[in-house]
Amino acid sequence: MIQSPRLVVAHITTVLAFALIFLCLPFAVTAQDVSSGGTTPTASAEVAATAALDASVAANWLPVIDTFDGVPMASVPAGCFLMGSADGTPNEQPVNEVCLASDFWIDVYEVTHDQFAAFGGVAGRAAAFADIGGTLPRERVTWFEARDLCALRGGALPSEAEWEYAARGAAQHAYPWGDVFLPGVAVVSLGPGNHPEAVGERADGQSWVGAQDLAGNLWEWVSSVYSPYPYAAHDGREDINFKGDLPRVIRGGAWSYSTELARSAARSSRPPTTETSDIGFRCVRHTN
Repeated sequence: MIQSPRLVVAHITTVLAFALIFLCLPFAVTAQDVSSGGTTPTASAEVAATAALDASVAANWLPVIDTFDGVPMASVPAGCFLMGSADGTPNEQPVNEVCLASDFWIDVYEVTHDQFAAFGGVAGRAAAFADIGGTLPRERVTWFEARDLCALRGGALPSEAEWEYAARGAAQHAYPWGDVFLPGVAVVSLGPGNHPEAVGERADGQSWVGAQDLAGNLWEWVSSVYSPYPYAAHDGREDINFKGDLPRVIRGGAWSYSTELARSAARSSRPPTTETSDIGFRCVRHTN
């Protein structure tokens, strides 16, 4: 794949960031242990370097969009971020550093009615708003049905960490676009017509990687079993093949919910068999 000029700019910025990092390494004192939440003084230089690099990349990243089987997806660079919110609800705490080791792609938009049909998606319940238009996001899908549609596309549901990182990045914004809610950039609080809108109608609300509607429109299924923080990908919460009824996480808020639940760190859950008119999904594609 030919690199976008925007990606080249980000790479140049990264090189400059490394130069700054090496100047700052002697001043590192302590570090956050990603796996345990403790401090590891011997790893201080490494973590300080990672933090400086990730912050620089996130601040200077320009969206890179490519199309896979007709679906636009945004590139998300590997990196670390602080997951959760010290100012949020108890289920968003404690905050801990989470690192994603590989780049990945995430859908620019929520999966639409037209896409769900085109890729052979199967749902046990008819959509509530299909008659309004095929470019509205597909709702009334269970977690299992969403997972299976992503698999048909050669992808997967994003993990809870992947979703939050794509929404807020290392900059730790409260919302995908920044720290203050802006009227008109997200479909929330019983939006116009009391239903979700066609995807891509609120481009001013896109995240740092170029993904849209991560706040509002529909809640979005992610792969993760709903579990307490701190987040740890290898503690069983990412068992994608689990067949039971443990609740799965939903993210992003919806057209029928308040702005508070549209924050990028806000999390809720539903049984995986839930099929309501306020939950949809998007997919990711991993590069390795």
